Amino acid sequence: MPLKFFLKLFFRLAGLILLVCVLNALLLTGVNSVRLQAWQEQLPAPLMRWLTAVPEPQAKYHWLPTLFDFQALEHGSLTLSPVLKERLLYGHVLTLDSPIGPRVLAADPMGVVLEMRFNDLYQGVSEATGLIALAHLNAALPADREAIMDNLAVALGVGITRVDHAAQVPPPEVLGRVIERNIAYYQADSDKRAKVLLRLSDGELVQVTAAAPFNPWAWPVLLLLVLVVVAVLALGLWLFLRRVDHNLRAVESVAVRIARGEMDARVEATDPAMVPRLALAFNSMASHIQRLVGVQREMIHAVSHELRTPVARIRFGVQMIEDCEDSVALQKQLDGIDGDIQELDELIDEILTYARLEQGGPVFSLQERSVTDIVRQVVDEQRLIHSGVAIEAVIPEQAERWAQSDVEPRYLHRAIQNLVGNAARYADSRVRVQCQLDEHTCRVDVEDDGPGIPEQDWEKVFTAFARLDDSRTRTSGGYGLGLSIVRRILYWHGGQAFVNRSIELGGARFSLVWPRKKPDDDEV
Repeated sequence: MPLKFFLKLFFRLAGLILLVCVLNALLLTGVNSVRLQAWQEQLPAPLMRWLTAVPEPQAKYHWLPTLFDFQALEHGSLTLSPVLKERLLYGHVLTLDSPIGPRVLAADPMGVVLEMRFNDLYQGVSEATGLIALAHLNAALPADREAIMDNLAVALGVGITRVDHAAQVPPPEVLGRVIERNIAYYQADSDKRAKVLLRLSDGELVQVTAAAPFNPWAWPVLLLLVLVVVAVLALGLWLFLRRVDHNLRAVESVAVRIARGEMDARVEATDPAMVPRLALAFNSMASHIQRLVGVQREMIHAVSHELRTPVARIRFGVQMIEDCEDSVALQKQLDGIDGDIQELDELIDEILTYARLEQGGPVFSLQERSVTDIVRQVVDEQRLIHSGVAIEAVIPEQAERWAQSDVEPRYLHRAIQNLVGNAARYADSRVRVQCQLDEHTCRVDVEDDGPGIPEQDWEKVFTAFARLDDSRTRTSGGYGLGLSIVRRILYWHGGQAFVNRSIELGGARFSLVWPRKKPDDDEV
């Protein structure tokens, strides 16, 4: 995987995670601010409604003003917004922040506003509720306490139970405080709800369990956060897949166009594309297919042209056999037909070799072989075939040190043989094959002293079935495939073949260059 693509994907994923975290933090803060305000008003509501229903609560619960700054205010004396005043008139309980602690307001049926202040809202409401329960239970007969506890629990929104089991007894420090003050506020580790232990006048212990404290991680909040995470991740995934799908559809569209015959159609592999390597690979494949189709058309045209001449000669020879009157003339016609068949066989071999190399190449099994030995073998073979031309191999002594190269011996032999054979056909008297080998590169130059090749035709000579109009004519033999085969062999070796002019001999110089060692898999 390319590092650039990995980093791009990584930072996008990190950005998405950061966005999820920021959204959840903002959502949690916003939702909990609303929930906290609602909880702060719901928690003291049972207590305040109880007090507004009691005539003269300041007198009945005379200890409330001392402990919780409990007071009655006139509605008109309050400095509240019209909305808050209207809420009071509708019976809502208000909890307002103040520098010394939360203020809790509630209006009685007569329009009098009762106010209580707490240092800590949860503890203060729990203790005030416990003190009211303590006052009523102390005033009741023991036989009536059960019914009163039930009534108080419903009205004040708490749980009230007797402590009549050892498991319900709180820790010793709580018992110590309840003995001193007849009331003790505490929170058990196993239960988040606050508890107020009451000691009645006859010594009986009663436990008041307060309402649940504010929980910022309530399950509706968690569910909302999970839904936000899922929604954001789903949106991010959808955008990512939408982009990938767009690029894949672009590739699909180009594939359909190529199937309709638009061989020059290509995928635009722009940098922001999520599948640039696929686009590049597809374009490379399309170019290869286009080239193969072009080569196929050229081959069909050229083969039909090349086959026409020997076939016509064979047909003419067969007709001439019917008119032969002696064995000498008959043998001459048979020899001619045999030569034409040999020419067809060579042409078919050249075409098959070129097609095999052009359509993806043979299964190259690169082996470590001596390049200088292959060059010497080719030179020795060509000297026997072209005895009228001086063919020499120039192999410097230092080249032997780097002679071992990763090659396909049979095809490299074929490439050098084609070049040396061509040079010998067009040379006046001399052909030179020179090796230049070093640690990284192999180079073989084949030069002749013939007429050479015009510079404007240096690329044309490597085109299949191409022939030049001047020195390299049909009379010299060949089918125009030899140099094309040479170039394809070098291509599959990871090298290239090119032509220029020989400075020393004056004719053409063909050069083969390829890496001495194939790259390791780790270097690809």
